[in-house]
Amino acid sequence: MGASCAGCRRLLWSRRPRLGWLTSFPVRAVGQRSTAAGPGAGCGPGSRRALHAARPGCQQVALTSERYGLQRLPFAHLTRSDMAFFERLLPGRVITDPEELKQFNVDWLKSVRGCSKLMLKPQTTAEVSQVLRYCYERNLAVNPQGGNTGLVGGSVPVFDEIILSTALMNRIISFDKVSGILVCQAGCILEKLNEYLEQQGFIVPLDLGAKGSCHIGGNVATNAGGLRLLRYGSLRGTVLGLEVVLPDGSALDCLASLRKDNTGYDLKQLFIGSEGTLGVITAVSILCPQKPKAVNLAFLGCQSFANVLETFTTCRAMLGEILSAYEFMDEKCMELVERYLKLSNPVTGSPFYVLIETSGSNSTHDEEKLNNFLEKTMTSGLVTDGTVATDDKKIKTLWSLRERITEALTHDGYVYKYDLSLPVAQLYELVTDMRARLGQGAKNVVGYGHLGDGNLHLNITAESYSHSLLDAIEPFVYEWTARHSGSISAEHGLGFKKKHFIHYSKPSQAILLMQRFKAMLDPKGILNPYKMLPSRP
Repeated sequence: MGASCAGCRRLLWSRRPRLGWLTSFPVRAVGQRSTAAGPGAGCGPGSRRALHAARPGCQQVALTSERYGLQRLPFAHLTRSDMAFFERLLPGRVITDPEELKQFNVDWLKSVRGCSKLMLKPQTTAEVSQVLRYCYERNLAVNPQGGNTGLVGGSVPVFDEIILSTALMNRIISFDKVSGILVCQAGCILEKLNEYLEQQGFIVPLDLGAKGSCHIGGNVATNAGGLRLLRYGSLRGTVLGLEVVLPDGSALDCLASLRKDNTGYDLKQLFIGSEGTLGVITAVSILCPQKPKAVNLAFLGCQSFANVLETFTTCRAMLGEILSAYEFMDEKCMELVERYLKLSNPVTGSPFYVLIETSGSNSTHDEEKLNNFLEKTMTSGLVTDGTVATDDKKIKTLWSLRERITEALTHDGYVYKYDLSLPVAQLYELVTDMRARLGQGAKNVVGYGHLGDGNLHLNITAESYSHSLLDAIEPFVYEWTARHSGSISAEHGLGFKKKHFIHYSKPSQAILLMQRFKAMLDPKGILNPYKMLPSRP
């Protein structure tokens, strides 16, 4: 029947699963080690600790320019005069030590590497403005960087671009408890913001596995989706205003704190999801919901993906307004989490697993709805095994099984990672087709993701990087997605890795308009070059 934990109560299929009754039933722990008992453990995107802590040596990663045969664009090279200017502007916040720079030149997946010789760490919008004004005049390329948790190569240099870090821009400017509107600098770490808001009875409307390292400015710049999108919607709806420094150093103050402002073009939308190519976000105004008073988590096993889909349909109908997350994972994902991270799966022997979270204001009401849902799915055979957690610590433990999949994959070899939007009914067909296509050429092909909003994370692992394997995956994966009316990037963005495939999701007229926006705001192309958009012919 699998393992469980105090606070994670096993569902006995012969009885009505009253949550109050379940809390008195003794069971054993999900996590085998207390140090890995939840998203607070480890060092991957599923952890709360710094991502860089357990990276293998960056010297193992091939230079992006060499791996992809790229030519450097005609930007200026750093001179002693440039270095002297930055030292005067940012005393003690200019990083030139090669060893210290290594981790900021390499993405977390260890798949791309630049060779920047300089990182700048401003603390204010005015300093960012002065840096960009100088770089624009000198034609020096700049790579904005937040927590460096991106997965498409958008957050690290391709060549020797100056790294402009927002790490020291971590001040909370204001929070209005009446409206729930938070204003903060772009370098605030997502988890720290959430901890601050929880003390006020609120939460950030965004939850990511990388919350312990990612910056809110980077989240906005990439239009990150995450685990709460099903409940709270995307950042395009919750971000109310932005402060942005444009490539020429001019500051754009659209840091509104209004729910309604129907005056002219909504310029903030231009920068949400722009991946640092149009401007550097320095401050964010965001609408935050109240912290739920009652949270329950169900971790369930299903025997087929058809059952996963029908369980979701039943879930939406019966849980309605309290449903806050619906995640799915295949059995291969769970095998990797158990093998490499030594976590225990409390529900074993199922081809698919779903994680359902409810959050509301009345525990009795929520538990009654969840009980009715579980009874229906159990008696109908949609769900064959499962466990429920009501205790906060055990909820985090169960969430770690989902959030740390990315970390487990990095231990399995080189990872080819794809983040796709697809019609929900066809979500897993791509995983099946890819397994058949690659056969023994891949070590593992796994699928998991946010089924509630049609987001598949397709991951393929191999012992090492291989051009031939990449050729077998791409453009097949994008052609398949386009054929099924999907998007080649659901939430990770395009970055460096996907920019040449944008035409699978956007018509040529739309791409041309994007390129025109880029040329208008950044005519010299100094800001995050080689990313997001293909070069104009």
